[in-house]
Amino acid sequence: MKIAVIGTGYVGLVSGVCFADLGNEVICVDKVASKIAMLRQGEVPIYEPGLRELIQKNVAAGRLSFDDELSGAVRQSDIVILAVGTPSLPSGEANLAYIEQAAQEIALAMNGYKIVMTKSTVPVGTNERIQQIIGQFSGYPFDVVSVPEFLREGSAIQDTLYPDRIIVGTDSVRAGETVVGLHRPLTDNIIVTDIRSAEMIKYASNAFLATKISFINEIANICEKLGADVTKVAEGMGYDKRIGSSFLQAGIGYGGSCFPKDTGALIQIAGNVNYEFKLLKAVVEVNKDQRFNVIAKLKESLGDLKGKTIGIWGLAFKPNTDDVRDAPSIEIVETLLAKGASIRLYDPVAMSTFKAVVNDPSLVWCDDPYETAEHCDALCLLTEWDEFRQVDLVQTEALMKQPILIDGRNVFSGEQIAITNFCYYSVGRPSMRRHVQEPILGTY
Repeated sequence: MKIAVIGTGYVGLVSGVCFADLGNEVICVDKVASKIAMLRQGEVPIYEPGLRELIQKNVAAGRLSFDDELSGAVRQSDIVILAVGTPSLPSGEANLAYIEQAAQEIALAMNGYKIVMTKSTVPVGTNERIQQIIGQFSGYPFDVVSVPEFLREGSAIQDTLYPDRIIVGTDSVRAGETVVGLHRPLTDNIIVTDIRSAEMIKYASNAFLATKISFINEIANICEKLGADVTKVAEGMGYDKRIGSSFLQAGIGYGGSCFPKDTGALIQIAGNVNYEFKLLKAVVEVNKDQRFNVIAKLKESLGDLKGKTIGIWGLAFKPNTDDVRDAPSIEIVETLLAKGASIRLYDPVAMSTFKAVVNDPSLVWCDDPYETAEHCDALCLLTEWDEFRQVDLVQTEALMKQPILIDGRNVFSGEQIAITNFCYYSVGRPSMRRHVQEPILGTY
């Protein structure tokens, strides 16, 4: 198939590269000329393991190219994939301006029958709006198909090439058969449904996963008060096939581009039809509060944070990405700055993206975990990078002013902590609380 992909963010770029790797001819389009120039030079504007190599392979094979002009790519293609951004408005609703503009440009460029395949996450009813726009500006035949993405940053290529399922929403037999055929090499788990159900499946899936995260974090908070271990609780729950073990890892909450945006959008979608989504509102509230447990534990161990030096391990919202959108690290660092703390930071790949969001001149940017720990009154682990799992805690402790470690992702085991003198705080594991001598205030 000949495919044009409009938008070269995570979804568009990864999808386009993977479709090329399956043997299709793919043109990835983006209005940002500098991004296209970067891709043509073999550079990748996002951090995603394995993506650079896959791009180089398919460009060399002549199956993948990049362009900043939409019209030519649309004319050359049988399928046009919409993968432009739908950022949140202040109300929480999805901003559809980019989608609507792209639909109009696609319509004006058409030179024959096209299948427009929407992979952007859009509110229920948006694909019908896309259909109206294209029909208004083009006299050529076309079909609109909703194929929502379920990619996880850091494993997006794996998720694309080995998906759990493919959802195809369409009211056209012709388009449905073509799109099913395009995805057939990936999986036999292909569900064909109406367009509105396909749109809703995406939001419902992300809302449910967000709910699992907030639920286990609430359980962790109760475990801390009752003396239970949330990791054991989650393990016991996970063996129940009705529940499953995924997304039951207690921590400081979710972030990134999908869960915060999609939960907010679904609350607004429900509100637009006069339904109050009480459960999802609670999920969002719990998630927002969870990250501030780090601040509470710092205050419990150090008292007044003014003048204290705090080290931060990890800035990305999750490992294996440089994405800091809605990352817990942002609010934690901003809160610490507001309380007068000095902050030392390190992340294996997300330093530059974090600087673009929070670039206070007092921040100290470090080159590795050990430099970060130097002269610190406390360390906070916010992202569970493997590099932090492998750190020598005895060496780390020796570099610090006070041995306080806030493990926001439950990375370290009891055995690792036992050989140190750390005053150790984790999430929902009170049995691992450690006492230290004065002048540290309190114990946990």
